[in-house]
This record gives sequence, C-alpha cells and structure tokens, in this order.
Amino acid sequence: MAELPTGAAVDLTAYDAVLFDLDGVLTPTAEVHMHAWQSMFDTLFDEWDITPPYTSEDYFQYVDGKKRYDGVASLLRSRDVEVPWGDPSDPVTADTVCGIGNRKNVVFTRVLREEGIEPYAGSLALVDALVARGVPLAVVSSSKNAVEVLDAANIADRFAVVVDGVVAERDGLPSKPAPDVFLRGAADLGVAPSRAVAVEDAISGVESAAAGGFALVIGVDRGVGADALRAAGANVVVSDLADLLF
Repeated sequence: MAELPTGAAVDLTAYDAVLFDLDGVLTPTAEVHMHAWQSMFDTLFDEWDITPPYTSEDYFQYVDGKKRYDGVASLLRSRDVEVPWGDPSDPVTADTVCGIGNRKNVVFTRVLREEGIEPYAGSLALVDALVARGVPLAVVSSSKNAVEVLDAANIADRFAVVVDGVVAERDGLPSKPAPDVFLRGAADLGVAPSRAVAVEDAISGVESAAAGGFALVIGVDRGVGADALRAAGANVVVSDLADLLF
C-alpha cells in the first residue's frame, strides 16, 4: 500500500466498507482506559516494588490496542516480571495475568457507568455521513467493553458488525498487531479487505490493518504521533475524523 500524497482527497464512499477501532477513534474511552491502567499499575508496582514506574509511554508501547490480558503480560514482561496466566474468571485478588487485568476493568467499568461517554463530534459526523450513503460499517476493538461503550455512547445502531475482545477470546483470535480481528470484521461484513478501509489510532491497530491488506489504513493521531502511525503502515493520518467529511 503506497502512502497517499499530502493533501490528496480521500473519498471513503469509493470503498465497500469502513471498519473503525473504538477507543480513541469513535469515543474518548482511551482516556478512561489510560486512567484505569495507570491507577491499577501504580498500585501494583508499589506493592510488588517494580521499577521503573509505569508511564503513559508504557501504555502506548505495551498496552494500547491489545486485548486486556495480552496488555498485562506485555507490560509485566517489559519489567522482567512473569506471573501465571490464570483464567478470565480469576478474582481481582489473584496475582495472575487475568486477575490483574480484571482489577483494571473494575476501575474502567466504574468510571464509564458513573460518567458515561460521548462520541467524538467529528467521528459521529463522519459515521452518520457514511450511514446516509449506505456504506457498511463495523467496529473492530480489542476491548471486552466495546458493546457497553457503544450503548453508552448511543451509537450501536450505526454498525452492522462488532468484533471485540469477547469475540476474539471466544474464537481464539490473536490480538492486534496480528490482522485476524480486522480480517474477521471484513469477513462478517462480506467484503474483501482489498476493498475496505480501516481506521485506527493505535500503532498495533494500524499494523494489524496493514498486515490484513486493507485498501486504505487511516491513522487518527490522538497522541501517538503522526510519524509513528505512518511508520506502522497508515496511508493517511488525521487529527480528527471530521477532516474526512465529504
């Protein structure tokens, strides 16, 4: 996939479908996730005397875009810490990858339910414009909370397909940057990746879509950096999806 020239027009209606990541692309839930991860890891690192301290750079490098438990394992591995994987049913007190991941989810769920969530205005405008033109849409997210977030944001009805962390775990689909979840989304929509668009804000997500052979990979720069998104495989980078309105 060649990168489009700077300033080149992007007509999303020329493609058979558009597949969106959720957190950080459609909704600002990435901020809630970041806060929940920071709170959980700060406590864990203090209790276990793990150094160096957890930072926002760790989030983007080891956690962002991955399934929850894969993110935990990746981050701990970066500090040479290995714990048993455990089981998704593990209680939050369990010192396992799953138990630690479940601790984070408690914080995330509480914030989401107490404060709610609104979609990005530019993202909602683009989604509604695509819906009006009859372009099939999907959400491809590593989060197990995707359906709850879509419902809380009142945008679930816009998407014919949702491939999330629940689907990935049930069907054994590996985390982004592997292409499997995006490929599943395209298959469930009944479109070829070579005729579809993927929209991502995470490096691992851009890599996933690029590896899947999508016709156009759009990076949304919410803090990762345009250069990093392009290096991962984004053909176009925008700061807001309103930039793609037609």
